[in-house]
Amino acid sequence: MDIIIQSLGFKASDNLDGFVREKLSKLDHMSHKIIRADVTLFEESTASENNYCEIRLEVPGNDHFVKKHGSSFEQAVADTVDALQNTLRKAKEKMIDRRQAKDV
Repeated sequence: MDIIIQSLGFKASDNLDGFVREKLSKLDHMSHKIIRADVTLFEESTASENNYCEIRLEVPGNDHFVKKHGSSFEQAVADTVDALQNTLRKAKEKMIDRRQAKDV
């Protein structure tokens, strides 16, 4: 899986970059069909929890997109990856159900 990390309006530290890659490696273990992950980190000054993380996973078929915010970028990334894990899990269950329905 290719990982592309963009930080808008600031320079992401090596620690943050490593944290993002570590979290995304969990998704790669869940589905080996992931082609690419586009990660965008940015801040908005209007909210108290102003650190945002957007992740778009390119997979065959429909891409998955999640956007979350938190008090830190680490929290936003963790929340986003958790939401993507749930999305991938549901997609996998749906695919299994379809295969079982075809067999019947």
